[in-house]
Amino acid sequence: MTYQVIVAPLALRALGEIRDRRERRKLEERISQLAHEPEKQGKALGDELTGMRSVRAAGQRYRIVYKVHGDRVLVYVLWLGRRREGSPRDVYAVAQKLIRWQILP
Repeated sequence: MTYQVIVAPLALRALGEIRDRRERRKLEERISQLAHEPEKQGKALGDELTGMRSVRAAGQRYRIVYKVHGDRVLVYVLWLGRRREGSPRDVYAVAQKLIRWQILP
């Protein structure tokens, strides 16, 4: 089964802000791979990010946070960014803030 991949406007903006064209291209390729068996890719997230999944991309530097809606055969890419544990700009820290502010579903 092939899923339709939808990238949220905030994630598109974050992708557009990546200056390295090679990294951006790798992220775009990884996002497109989510169209095939997305529930088997990446890992399930917990706490405030329960129901979402994360997959590594661009040489393990970036994480793509996404949600699978199997009943509608859709994958929503909600956010992407670098993993910087302990930093306020960490991809998971930013995703949690966006959920608290009700910017992400």
